Amino acid sequence: MANKISPVPFNGTKEQEQKLLEVIAAHKDTQGALISVLQQAQDIYGYLPIEVQKIIAEKMGVPLEEVYGVVSFYAQFSLNPKGRYKISVCLGTACYVKGSGDVFDKLSRTLGISSGECTPDGRFSLEACRCVGACGLAPVMTVNDEVYGRLVPDDIDGILADYQAR
Repeated sequence: MANKISPVPFNGTKEQEQKLLEVIAAHKDTQGALISVLQQAQDIYGYLPIEVQKIIAEKMGVPLEEVYGVVSFYAQFSLNPKGRYKISVCLGTACYVKGSGDVFDKLSRTLGISSGECTPDGRFSLEACRCVGACGLAPVMTVNDEVYGRLVPDDIDGILADYQAR
C-alpha cells in the first residue's frame, strides 16, 4: 500500500455519506466493530480517504489515530482511490523471470505513479500482484478484467493509448 497522499480530490456524495452514517449507526455500540465499519465504508467509497476516516472516528467515538492505524496496517484497506482502469502487473516468479519488472517500471514511469496510486485524472491506477494464474502467458498484466500476456515494455504505450481513446 502506498503511503503517499493521493492527488485525486475526494468526491464523496451525500448518498455515500448517508450510507456510511447508517453503517456506523448499526455498529456504533458493538465492541470491536471498527474493522467491519471500515470494510463497509470501503465498499461504499472504493477506498478510505482521510475525510471518511474522520467521519468514522467522530461518529464511533474512536481516536482518528486508531482508525488510521487500522487502515494503514491491513493490506485489505486502500488509502488511495482506484482508477477507472485498474492496471495490475503480475510480479510472480514466472512473470518476473520473463520481464514483468521492466513492464511494471515502464507503466510507473509512463503514468507517473507508483504501486497503489492513481493518476491525477482518475483514469488509471497501478498495482503489483503476485499471481494472475496465467503463467503460460508470462509476463502478464490486467486492465480491469482484460488480460494482456507475453508483454514487453514497448507494448505499454499502445495499450495505454487504447484506453486513453475510450
